[in-house]
Amino acid sequence: MRLSYLLALLVVSPLASADVAGSRDLEVLPRFAGSEIVTYQEEADQERLYPQGTVRRISGRLRYEREVLVQGALTAVTYELPRTHSATEVFTQAREALQDKDAQMLYWCQGRECGSSSLWANSVFGNSTLYGSDDQQAYALLRLAEPNENSLVALYSITRGNRRAYLHAELLAADQPLAKVLPTPATLSRQLKSAGELRLPGQGEPRPEWTELLARSLNLDSTLRVSLSGANAEAWREALIEERVRAARLEIGESSGDGLRIDVLR
Repeated sequence: MRLSYLLALLVVSPLASADVAGSRDLEVLPRFAGSEIVTYQEEADQERLYPQGTVRRISGRLRYEREVLVQGALTAVTYELPRTHSATEVFTQAREALQDKDAQMLYWCQGRECGSSSLWANSVFGNSTLYGSDDQQAYALLRLAEPNENSLVALYSITRGNRRAYLHAELLAADQPLAKVLPTPATLSRQLKSAGELRLPGQGEPRPEWTELLARSLNLDSTLRVSLSGANAEAWREALIEERVRAARLEIGESSGDGLRIDVLR
């Protein structure tokens, strides 16, 4: 009996004590198997500025193309990942898990296009553990679906020089309704090319700001041909043509369903 108890402790104790004391996973994001929480922060009232562009320091100040400033309840978790899996793999799984719950991608970058890892670690997240190779980083900012549409999730993955990999995840529940925040054209383009489709369930009839955004995104790669599906697919096609997307690149798919879906034509 005593031997069985000691064996149970040997199996359970390392797992039970691996995480930082008092830490927990984010409710909206499942933990990757084998990862351990190495830093944890929980604040009832915190202000965060999340970039929507490459992070640079110019004349001593941080600069990015766009940003989202939010204040509210913050929970931040940093996981050290198992050596058998890459940071990119875990980042992708986390991002897809959120998108499967209809979270809207607001920004997504990978590698050197994100900017300096040192700035992300020390200036954006205030966590030196996240400093690593500029080539081995990825960042995504997502807005949760209703009824949590006033909450943002930021994901950042990095591989350090010692080959240890980390995933940092932050959930910020804003204390005021979030203003309208649009994705960047490059983010939509990356989503479309990565998944082969782009689902926009909230887009019924074409609206000027979204028509312009989608046109800019599609025109980042003039060789890309797509099909448009949804109840208003024909109206979207005409609106995109008016925004100088070549008609030959746009086909009509299914003419039913809510919102708009864009599929890459192979």
